[in-house]
Amino acid sequence: MSASARLDIFQPGDKTALICVDVPELQNLIAEHLSEVGHKIHTGFSLDDLLLKLRTHTYHAVIIAEHFGGSDARTNPLLAEAISAPAANRHQQFLVLLGSSFTTNDEMQAFAHSVDMVVALDDVIHLRQLMRRGLSRAQEFYGAFHESLGTAVAA
Repeated sequence: MSASARLDIFQPGDKTALICVDVPELQNLIAEHLSEVGHKIHTGFSLDDLLLKLRTHTYHAVIIAEHFGGSDARTNPLLAEAISAPAANRHQQFLVLLGSSFTTNDEMQAFAHSVDMVVALDDVIHLRQLMRRGLSRAQEFYGAFHESLGTAVAA
């Protein structure tokens, strides 16, 4: 099965990831790194396929290439869809924007694009470590929020 056709079957409790990257070599490298940190992965066949997946499943991690399909961060339809998700879904996702115009872990760039982390293309080889650190920070930040939300909903 080619990387562009990857469709892992998800079970309850799985850590899930969606890779929105249209360069096959880069997509394969990212899939390898995310698999090594325990994520089951979906990739897309096309922009429409990826948009449908974003709308119908709340992934734990979403990696979006800044220039997917010739777009840029301001015009990227995948990024627009991911950041416009309902708050209940969005707070469960770790959004990563990948591109040549970013400085890895630049929090101001991440904030400006409404994502959790930005990664420079040159640093994709370190994605496994970057994701571990980023996901750990997000869990620390949102852990109490999710716990409180669960308690409030159960009451």
